[in-house]
Amino acid sequence: MSRTTSGDFQKTSGWLDWFDGPAKPRFQLPAGAVDAHCHVFGPGAEFPYAPERKYTPCDASKAQLFALRDHLGFARNVIVQATCHGADNRAMLDACVASGGKARGVATVRRSVTDAELLAMHAAGVRGVRFNFVKRLVDFTPKDELMEIAGRIAQLGWHVVIYFEAVDLPELWDFFTALPTTVVVDHMGRPDVSKPVDGPEFELFLRFMREHSNVWSKVSCPERLSVTGPKALEGEQAAYRDVVPFAQRVVQAFPDRVLWGTDWPHPNLKDHMPDDGLLVDFIPHIAPTAELQHKLLVANPMRLYWPEEQ
Repeated sequence: MSRTTSGDFQKTSGWLDWFDGPAKPRFQLPAGAVDAHCHVFGPGAEFPYAPERKYTPCDASKAQLFALRDHLGFARNVIVQATCHGADNRAMLDACVASGGKARGVATVRRSVTDAELLAMHAAGVRGVRFNFVKRLVDFTPKDELMEIAGRIAQLGWHVVIYFEAVDLPELWDFFTALPTTVVVDHMGRPDVSKPVDGPEFELFLRFMREHSNVWSKVSCPERLSVTGPKALEGEQAAYRDVVPFAQRVVQAFPDRVLWGTDWPHPNLKDHMPDDGLLVDFIPHIAPTAELQHKLLVANPMRLYWPEEQ
C-alpha cells in the first residue's frame, strides 16, 4: 500500500513506505516495555517538512505510531526528532503531549533556542537532544555550538543522543568524551557487520563504552546494519543473523546501559521495509534471558526517560 505525503510535498523518488499490517510478535514483551527509538513524520499538511531537509518522507502520524505501539505490545514510546523536520520540533512535541504521558521526546535544537523554549519542551516531555554526524543526512553543525547546547540542556537533566558511523568514531572521540551529559549512541554507532565482531573497529566502540560510564547504546536497527540478512519479512524468525553477535555483545557487556527501539517508520531504507512485528522477534536473539530483556526494554528506558516514576 503506497502512502502519500500531504500538503505541498512530494515524496522522495523511490521512497519505501512503512510496512502495512505488521505481524503480531511471537515474543511477548515484558509489561511496561518502551519502544525507545521511533519517529513521527508530519503529516505535512499540519507540520510542514523543513526547507533544508535531505529527503521527503511519506506521512507517519502520531495516531499511526500509537496504534503500532498497542499492536506490538509496547506501553510507551520515545519519539526522536526526524531530520526531515530539522529543528522544528512541533510534530514530535504534539505527539508527546497527545500521548498522555506515554511518550517522551528527543529534540533537535539550535544555539538560538531560548531558555523558555527549552522549559516548554521539558514540560511537553522532551528529555534529550540529538546530534547527527551522518553527513548524507544533515549539514555540519559546528562542535562549539553543539557543546554550548549540551551545557545548557545538562542543567535540565537531559541527555545527548549521537548518530554517527563507525568509521568516524576516531575523529569524533574527543568531542563525544567531553560531553557533560549521559550520551546515548544510536544503533551501536552503525558498525560494519561484515567485519569481525572482535575486530579493531567494533572493539573501539566497546572501549568507548567501557571507559566512559555515561555512554549508553541503542542496539536497534538491525535492518539498517545487516549485509546478509535474512530480512524481517514473511514470518522470518531469525532475521538479520549477521547483526546478532554485535548487539548481543553490547547487551551482555553493558546490560544497564542499553535501549531498543523499532525505528518506525524506518526513514531512508533503500533495500526493503521490515515487518515491525518480526523486528520485535529479533529481541530475544540479542537479549536471551528475561533479566536482560527487562533491563533493555523496561528498567533502562524508564530510568532515563521517566526517572520520577522510579
